[in-house]
Amino acid sequence: MAVASFGIALYLRLGDEMMAMTAPYLGWGSGLFVLIFAAVAYGFTLHRGVWRYVSIRELFTIARVVVVSIVLFYLVLFVINRLEGVPRSVPFIHMMVLGASLAGTRIAYRAFRDRSVMQIAKESSAIPVLLVGYKLNAEQFIRDLQANPAALYRVVGIIDRDTGQHGRQVHGVSILGGVDDVEAVIEKLSAAGQRPQRVILSQDYLDHETVSALLDVCDAKGMTLSRLPRLTDFQRSMEEATTLKPIAIEDILGRAQNTHDRDGMRALIAGKTVLVTGAGGTIGGELSRQVAGFLPKQLVLLDASEYNLYTIDQEVRRLSSEIPVEMVLADVRDKAAVQHHMKRIKPDIVFHAAAIKHVPIAEANEEEAALTNVFGTRHVADAAQAEKVKTMVVISTDKAVNPTNVMGACKRLAEYYCQYAARNKPDVTRFVTVRFGNVLGSTGSVVPLFQKQLEAGGPLTVTHPDMERYFMTVREAVELVIQSAVLSQDMQQKDGFVFVLDMGKPVKISDMAKQMIRLAGLKPDEDIQISYTGLRPGEKLYEELFYDAEALANTEHAGIMQATVHAPATETLAEALERLYDACHARDAQSVRQLLQQLVPEFQSQAATDAA
Repeated sequence: MAVASFGIALYLRLGDEMMAMTAPYLGWGSGLFVLIFAAVAYGFTLHRGVWRYVSIRELFTIARVVVVSIVLFYLVLFVINRLEGVPRSVPFIHMMVLGASLAGTRIAYRAFRDRSVMQIAKESSAIPVLLVGYKLNAEQFIRDLQANPAALYRVVGIIDRDTGQHGRQVHGVSILGGVDDVEAVIEKLSAAGQRPQRVILSQDYLDHETVSALLDVCDAKGMTLSRLPRLTDFQRSMEEATTLKPIAIEDILGRAQNTHDRDGMRALIAGKTVLVTGAGGTIGGELSRQVAGFLPKQLVLLDASEYNLYTIDQEVRRLSSEIPVEMVLADVRDKAAVQHHMKRIKPDIVFHAAAIKHVPIAEANEEEAALTNVFGTRHVADAAQAEKVKTMVVISTDKAVNPTNVMGACKRLAEYYCQYAARNKPDVTRFVTVRFGNVLGSTGSVVPLFQKQLEAGGPLTVTHPDMERYFMTVREAVELVIQSAVLSQDMQQKDGFVFVLDMGKPVKISDMAKQMIRLAGLKPDEDIQISYTGLRPGEKLYEELFYDAEALANTEHAGIMQATVHAPATETLAEALERLYDACHARDAQSVRQLLQQLVPEFQSQAATDAA
């Protein structure tokens, strides 16, 4: 192409007069240009490009090679013979001829190969699929499939909410309608002999109603609903880029993702010493992972379980090998141990996630729940103030609002104590309490239980048909916990801070059970039964996130609200806590429950109600 381009450019400009005007140097000029072009092309690594995958990046490289080669060639030619007989327009014509030949051949080759592959794909037995969403994930998925003649899937249509895109195409695949038109689109494709066997979500996030509606349609049509891996997911191989994932229960929730103040979160943690209690648990583990990502000066993991501590330590070290990580095997119930480690470590921030959280277990072991949830919190709070820790973040729960169980009452009492500590020494440690509902997939929660019951063939056990709970993914909950700590930095502390996370709409547990059965490709009450077992001790039908008397105020973050609360009288709380502590160590369960009711007046114990 380089050899021919110089002569072609001269001929296009001069026509039949070319030989008369440029014959003396046409031959050696073409040779000179080839040498210059070869050197420049090698310098820009043009020869390494794979024609089959030519893209905009390669076309820019071609443009640079052409411009540099021609500028250098005509400069040398000017030095040799002052461009005698070469019109001024020839370099520009030369540039267009060479650029068109280099780019055109590559594009033509790719078009030929793509057309061949697409024809093979049309004639193959690949599974026809319908995509929901046309943007980056979908475009990449379609392109990957079309580049692979042996691909397992072929996209026969796309649906998207953007009505302005309806009728357009992505790599030859038409956008046929909106999400509400999915049934009509399926019928249209079926009539054309292209009935999809799967519907695939290619958008990262869709609202709960949309995903549920699509699941209903797929269930009625005998189709499977899947989703593409997110582009932010880590993939072990190229094959995983086109490997579909089943719709997870968090996809059914369809919670909108909040934008967080990443700079503020980084400023809060980077270069600081951070202690996480209960680091081996669901919340503590996710806190440890996310804190490690903000590069603290040191991360200290404290847990009473040797196995959990080992597991989270290995995980954090694998994720962030450059930060110092220390394991502390200790129980927050051990006051002396907590004081010793707090004094030795001197953390800047404490995330207190250690707790007994399983309602029936706490209900059957009142004194153990109080020792961990109440006095474990007191030990950590007192030690934090003694060592002048800047911020202590306490994980609370929606069960602390109008509690009907020991676990909730203990968590409410822990909230009280942090407010009490903040009031006593407001300028020492900033206390931030974050209250939220259930997290998906946490140990002892309903989702892992349902998964095990599904594997066993059912039935799925639900305590009551009307039971509702708030749900949030553990990652989102922890992000909002850290964000709450950031928000508190610009506020004046009085009785500490109680932040309430926006949990969205409550979800019926019975509906969740049905959805999980359907996600497994089965039919509720036909293939898998749902069994209602009755409320367990301490359970209530509906959870609440705040008290009626608490005035909720919006914060700068859409997913976080601040509750205006007031700490109990200092003298009453201090004396009653001592009596509760003695009752716990005496293993006097009845006295423990009675004292909890005195300290948390809104606590309506189911056991006491039954006895009455």
